[in-house]
Amino acid sequence: MKKALITGIGGQDGAYLARLLLAKGYEVHGTSRDAETASFTGLNRLGIRDKVQVHSMALNDFRSAIQIVANTAPDEIYNLAGQSSVGLSFEQPVETLESISVGTLNLLEVIRFLGKPIRFYSAGSSECFGDTGGRSADEETPFRPRSPYAVAKSAAFWQVANYREAYGLFACSGILFNHESPLRPRRFVTQKIVSTVCRIAQGSQEQLNLGDITIRRDWGWAPEYVEAMWLMLQQQHPHDFVIATGVHYSLQEFIEQVFAGLNLDWREHVVLNQKLLRPTDIAISVGNPRKAREILGWEAQAKMKEVVHMMLQAETSGTLVHNPSS
Repeated sequence: MKKALITGIGGQDGAYLARLLLAKGYEVHGTSRDAETASFTGLNRLGIRDKVQVHSMALNDFRSAIQIVANTAPDEIYNLAGQSSVGLSFEQPVETLESISVGTLNLLEVIRFLGKPIRFYSAGSSECFGDTGGRSADEETPFRPRSPYAVAKSAAFWQVANYREAYGLFACSGILFNHESPLRPRRFVTQKIVSTVCRIAQGSQEQLNLGDITIRRDWGWAPEYVEAMWLMLQQQHPHDFVIATGVHYSLQEFIEQVFAGLNLDWREHVVLNQKLLRPTDIAISVGNPRKAREILGWEAQAKMKEVVHMMLQAETSGTLVHNPSS
């Protein structure tokens, strides 16, 4: 039986990845800053909380990291921890950099120090590319980060590349574009839109306050994206991969799709709020997943409209959708 350690298992991707690995027969361990008080809402909603062993670990503390890795002795480590909000990173840049960059470095150094053949996955981000002028970004596209979050993810990416090249670690980064699900916290704009529109459909008189709705994003379905993470660690040699649908839509189109799904006119309920604009933002973000398709055999099945449908279905029914064909 393989063993996997998932840092940040309390998040959207951590919960879906844990479910995938359990289905594949793994013994799954997960970490949180304080496992005794963490709610692990995602694990509970997926019905797998009792099947995962959780541990408290402070990723920015090397001693804490080495203790957990040594005690759990994983075959694979999936590092999904760290401050995950681009918007919040402008308010908490130091916390963002430390939790992402220092945390990644500590895990890499732990693997090097222990000398075990542990395979390591690091959660990269499309935010690293910045504004590409509408061109699809692939693994060779230069990074031009435009937020503290993107700067931290860029640093982590190059740390992974350095440890792979300098020390021979099986370490790779998945540069994931936007991927959504019902497990997204409501501070994320997609879940904010879906949950607010559902309340409006039920009679709420509130309005949906948003910033720039002209931005265009490449939206996929999170349960599919965690499969790509697993596939990366099953290869003979480590590579970095862009994981995306290859198609982009405006936030306005996303909004229109959500309102239309509940027979509402979005123009009657959306208010644009200048206070919600970020200091810097990316106009168009879209990825080129050709390498993942050719080497991993992975291809996104759900595009934006399917993602909206599944998120609405989960919000209105109270049950989680498992795949695009549900």
